[in-house]
Amino acid sequence: MQQGIRRLMALVAVFAVAFGAVYLIRNGTSGLSRLWDGRGGGSAPQHRPERATLPDRPPLELGDVELLARLDAEYSKLTEAVVPSVVSIDTAGERAERLLDGWGRQRGIRRVPTQGQGSGVIVSEEGHVVTNQHVVSGQNQIQITLFDGKIYPATLIGQDPQLDVAVLKIESQGEKFRPLKFGDSSQVRRGQIVFAIGNPFGLGETITQGIISAVERSLSDTQRDLFQTDAAINPGNSGGPLVNLQGEIIGINSAIYTPDRANPGFQGVGFSIPSNDVKDTLFAILERGRPVRGYLGMRMAETRYGVSVDYIAPGGPAEAAGLKEQDIVQSYDGDKVTSINQLRTLVQRTRIGRKVALIVNRSGQQIALEPVITENLPEAEAAASQGKTRDTTEVLNAIGVDVRELSGQERMMGVPGVVVVSVKPEGLAKDHLQADDVIVAVNQNTVRNAWEFFQYLSSSAAVQDTTLHYIRGGKFARVDLPMVPRKAEEGK
Repeated sequence: MQQGIRRLMALVAVFAVAFGAVYLIRNGTSGLSRLWDGRGGGSAPQHRPERATLPDRPPLELGDVELLARLDAEYSKLTEAVVPSVVSIDTAGERAERLLDGWGRQRGIRRVPTQGQGSGVIVSEEGHVVTNQHVVSGQNQIQITLFDGKIYPATLIGQDPQLDVAVLKIESQGEKFRPLKFGDSSQVRRGQIVFAIGNPFGLGETITQGIISAVERSLSDTQRDLFQTDAAINPGNSGGPLVNLQGEIIGINSAIYTPDRANPGFQGVGFSIPSNDVKDTLFAILERGRPVRGYLGMRMAETRYGVSVDYIAPGGPAEAAGLKEQDIVQSYDGDKVTSINQLRTLVQRTRIGRKVALIVNRSGQQIALEPVITENLPEAEAAASQGKTRDTTEVLNAIGVDVRELSGQERMMGVPGVVVVSVKPEGLAKDHLQADDVIVAVNQNTVRNAWEFFQYLSSSAAVQDTTLHYIRGGKFARVDLPMVPRKAEEGK
């Protein structure tokens, strides 16, 4: 028995020696260290502190980059001076939605609740705020939030759909506010440093920096020239100010350009309404409650020789001054005329009642005329006053166009309007419009929502031929729809 135990112990000893020899051959002396460290039942090795020496001085002293340090401090100073005058705007209201029966015929228009968000800038101590018209269009509740978090209700004083400007008034009990001064946008030059301030994505006051990329950009033939900037403008920035190095308002941020309608986003191309145009509209709205623009009373067409007179409105300033169809307008009050957009802008900016010097080419001869500019009353208002006896539903059904409003992302493309959803095969528009066309204006009157579109269209088409301006495939086009015929009983 004892001899058997001794043999077993000898075998164990031989096995242990052989195992140890093989382990050392394969793992070396480090294997013994790991084996020893793991003797406590397989626990992880203890952490050994590492030595780390961090720098206590920056690569450069402020004195080495003195110019950049001063610029950094001045950027911060500008931000602190401007941001308190920028406000966030929250709105609530309703939009129009057509009600159709089982055969696709309109049976009425219903209201659907909507909410919106944008930016604005305080321009008077009394609390007048300038923003984009599309921010507040169709909204009946407007709320202003200041940079310090104070919240006030606001009232819409007036709006200019064509320029995309609205004027609000903060409702307060005699409180004075901190306004920003308007700068002279005629002095703005390409390459000038600018800052865009607003409330993108509802994050609160945000400031971005860039330059003026161009000073004469137009998004449609119904809109004045805009500033183009590479300062980042995103959803929620609409209505906020574009300021110069002195913190003066030189523009109101309005839109961005993006080639992707389905997923619009900032591409380094933003647009702002020049401050001189905004200021003129502000004063007109404060004084009269509406924008005031010059009117010459003629329809124009572009030819290889310049801007020609295509139609003279009866009783208008152009007819009174002696203009005739086929005249080529060469100069307006000393400015050489190069395009319809330029001439339209010059006329609209002219003070009402002012006599201007006009030079036209008539059959090869230059003729000097002096029309007196009058106020331009919207065509839609005139049409509406004549068309009240027509049934709105009947007129819209005859035209046969159903539209929806632009989404928040689509608005950031930079063009206002409504999107065609469908066209009735028996309607007057069947051969002219198609789904996904973006209608931007009715008779030169810019449309911002479906309600405006239906009102303009029904009022105009009831009494006259109607021109629709639209975008298809990224290109602007127009269509002239005939007046909706009256029923036999209506003509009796």
